[in-house]
Amino acid sequence: MSSADTTAADQQRRYREFLDLMPLTITIAGLPTSDIGKYYTEEQMETRIFALRHAFKMARQFAREQVLR
Repeated sequence: MSSADTTAADQQRRYREFLDLMPLTITIAGLPTSDIGKYYTEEQMETRIFALRHAFKMARQFAREQVLR
């Protein structure tokens, strides 16, 4: 297997992990949904992204701990 194939397979695996963990991530972040027709400011979006990044790290850690049990 070439390094390009390995890199592509690794990237695909990480993307799949991201998608699989997204529902748990959103739940952990505890972010409310927006109202229809109401938009977030740039600052609010940055704050939500910050929360999602940290929630994703926690979701990934939780999933790995459960797999190793």
